[in-house]
Amino acid sequence: MRTIKSLILLTGLALVSCGDSGTSGVEKTADFKIDYEKFTLDNGLEVILHEDHSDPIVAVATLMHVGSNREKPGKTGFAHFFEHMSFNDSENVPVGANRKMIPEWGGSRNGGTSNDYTVYYEVVPKDAFEKIMWIDSDRFGYMINTVTEAALEREKQVVKNEKRQRVDNAAYGYTDEIIRKNLYPQGHPYNWTVIGALPDLQAATVADVKEFYKQYYGAKNASLVIAGDIDIAETKKLVAQWFGEIPSGPYVEEQNIAPVVLENTKSLYFEDNFAKLPEVRMVYPTVKNYDADSYALDILGELLSGSKKSPLYNVLVEEQKLAPRVGTYQNSSELAGEFVFRVRANAGTDLDQVKAAIDAGLTKFETNGVNTDDLKRIKAELETGLYQGVSTVLNKAFQLVQDNEFNGDPSFITERAKLTNAVTAADVMRVYNKYIKGQNYVMTSVVPKGQLDLAIADSKEATVWIEEVKKDVANEEVSQGEEAVYEKTPSKHDRSEPGFGKLPVFKSPTIWKGDLDNGMALYGIENNEVPLVQFDITIPGGQLLDPKGKEGVANLFSDLMMQGTKSKTAADLEEAIGLLGASINMYSANEDFHITGSCLTKNLDETIKLVKEIILEPRWDAKEFTRLKQALETGLKGSEANPNAIASNVFNQLIYGDSHRFGINGSGTLKSTAAITMDDLKAYYKNLSPKAATFHIAGAINKAQTISALSPLKAWQGDAVTLPKMDVTDNETGGTLYFVDVPDAKQSVVYIGKLALSGTDKNANNLDFANEILGGGSSGKLFQTLRIGKGYTYGAYSSIASRQAVSPFAIRSSVRANATLKSLEIIKDMVTNYKDDFTDTEVELTKNKILKGNTRAYESLGAQLSILREISKYNKADNFLDNDQDELINMTLADYKAIIDQYLNESEMVYLIVGDKATQFEEVKQLGKPVVQLDIYGNKI
Repeated sequence: MRTIKSLILLTGLALVSCGDSGTSGVEKTADFKIDYEKFTLDNGLEVILHEDHSDPIVAVATLMHVGSNREKPGKTGFAHFFEHMSFNDSENVPVGANRKMIPEWGGSRNGGTSNDYTVYYEVVPKDAFEKIMWIDSDRFGYMINTVTEAALEREKQVVKNEKRQRVDNAAYGYTDEIIRKNLYPQGHPYNWTVIGALPDLQAATVADVKEFYKQYYGAKNASLVIAGDIDIAETKKLVAQWFGEIPSGPYVEEQNIAPVVLENTKSLYFEDNFAKLPEVRMVYPTVKNYDADSYALDILGELLSGSKKSPLYNVLVEEQKLAPRVGTYQNSSELAGEFVFRVRANAGTDLDQVKAAIDAGLTKFETNGVNTDDLKRIKAELETGLYQGVSTVLNKAFQLVQDNEFNGDPSFITERAKLTNAVTAADVMRVYNKYIKGQNYVMTSVVPKGQLDLAIADSKEATVWIEEVKKDVANEEVSQGEEAVYEKTPSKHDRSEPGFGKLPVFKSPTIWKGDLDNGMALYGIENNEVPLVQFDITIPGGQLLDPKGKEGVANLFSDLMMQGTKSKTAADLEEAIGLLGASINMYSANEDFHITGSCLTKNLDETIKLVKEIILEPRWDAKEFTRLKQALETGLKGSEANPNAIASNVFNQLIYGDSHRFGINGSGTLKSTAAITMDDLKAYYKNLSPKAATFHIAGAINKAQTISALSPLKAWQGDAVTLPKMDVTDNETGGTLYFVDVPDAKQSVVYIGKLALSGTDKNANNLDFANEILGGGSSGKLFQTLRIGKGYTYGAYSSIASRQAVSPFAIRSSVRANATLKSLEIIKDMVTNYKDDFTDTEVELTKNKILKGNTRAYESLGAQLSILREISKYNKADNFLDNDQDELINMTLADYKAIIDQYLNESEMVYLIVGDKATQFEEVKQLGKPVVQLDIYGNKI
């Protein structure tokens, strides 16, 4: 479950903020639509159906028109909390089935809460479609009688852990609360955060839950979308059967809230315990969602900071070098909107300088007006963005359900494209003058603790409620408790669990292969669902080729290569890519270097010409090199504030050792990157050879068309590169518990693991299969015990990294600080007994979960690219997915136990805790392992 601001964030912000085409493709964009059929049940539930037979899967999204804006002061966070409660139990579904059974059917599920709505969604194989109708309708209409005091108290702990993880234990986590309190007057529905205040949450009662359900969870306060491999007539019958008896509920009045007017500008500061960098935000009240001015404000956000030619980027990043980036964007909700300026500055930067630079950038914008080329770029990206935003059945379901519930038109995506396409330069300047220029705003200065001198002058201290970490855990111990006793709601239908439908058969996609004369291999999958392609050039080496002592070269090199060509400045290159509605990126991974991109199929030829220019004509811009090094330093410094980043870095160092490349952050360290020069990047450039490279492509294009489009890359030549052999040896850290102190941390980040095997090992698949029951998603034992059973965490998982080198098995979680020892004891016992506890039941669950999950795992173009990468990197057969399934089917209980015994020996595992030493260091010693304290860089103290 998560708190979210808008479903547009889930479906792709490009649908709005990237605009639509002002050049080619205008007519095509205007005609874009999603076909659907809409009807309303007698109880008022509006239902939208969309057929898509491309994959044997179905997506279901139920949107309740209630978010945090319906809460009362003193009972904040309740909409989000109720979302959590909804997943626990219902009259005709077993306790905990939602979180456990859906993954076991091969599906995925979640929910989210925003200011304005709560959404529940699943994607399942086609054979589980009626089961989802059963489980979803029961959650919607038949859960309230099952709520118990014990379940309420347990879920409080889960939500409190979510807040600790996302807010209390995160740098800048309190900023949203500060802004809301000061932007919206007391009593305004947006005056508090979606997740709310912990004291309010703790005070929630069963009566509160029932009152909330009765008021807002009626059928006529919701929209239901079903999209995928369905039959319309049959689905209508199933919807009527499963959802038709849900009560309509009371009429929910619309909220008519006057626009916010700030009488004066408010400037506030806050010392952040986790922040390492100063950050300023400026938030202006604007317009709500679907307002005519919202489309121009979206484009204004892009124009002010969204490109290298934008005025704020010019002043803050290029000229004054105060920050690595600047962000501006419009955020519209149902009742109000906000225009946000956000700058996280370089370490030690005075935020008064940043504010003055923002003012200078805005003056520049006022003087020069709208950059017409930038406006064209933004509009050229809409057509691509539209298709990317609806490229999966779940994304289509999200789009349909939101626009139906809030605008009464499921197909509003078509009108949105037209309205955005119609925005002119005059419109942009008009909304700037109306909502930004000379208007009052709320400004926050969030600075590292002890660095108040960096805050905006004359700002006032902001106040937030901060939880105190307590050692005593007894008052927060919870359990599932007894099930509720109640009289079952009568129904004219049999509401017991339906059977599975016909088993969908997953078939590996057809793969074509080829090669270019320069030695580059070609792998492709043709998929004509949308007129898009995604591609990836994989070049062996990556971070393995970093010079010793200068770790981070490959990462910095990938950034610099995108900063222009011999004939194009960085801004010119960015514009050329944008005008095609395309994207081109480079990045370095552990063992590979990647050049990736996406575009409309019709624009692939021109996109590949730009790829060739980037590869063969690097600009080596000294100014950009200096800027990128500063940005990298800022980023590395900022990561020192993130307990999860600290844990990841230190864990890898403990596993591999600090002399192995994989034991060092992929971006390098502050020390290793300080010594990197332009000559180091030029030396790394020699590693970009097509000889062992592979071009992967998935989308609406065939082999012949691809080879034709790639003809410019024939000019790319180079010799084969010899990769260094980096043997992985046991670092002898197993059996020891390591502790890193983050003072006042509200949670402890837990990493437990050991070196396991290589992705080329014959047992690699088997270990993945064996891990599924332990830590594979919300149905895994870790999640079910630590979150569902105990309420200690928001999530707990385990996995095995996939590399050619020997890689680690790792368990990861963030647990309530004062439940650290108890969590470690549970994990220790669970792993120790995992082999003995593994039975034929677990064998069958694993088969079912993975086999059915494959039907939805490779729907997107990105997922299909991952198939091609697996084949090329590990030299797998074209039908390796079929072979993997056969291997899974043939695994016996003895095979599972042998794998667990060989690779998951608890006594050999490293334990790492990143948390509050003052309250937890002495506690964890009770686990009975040697305890060693480290600093945030992994050095012994």
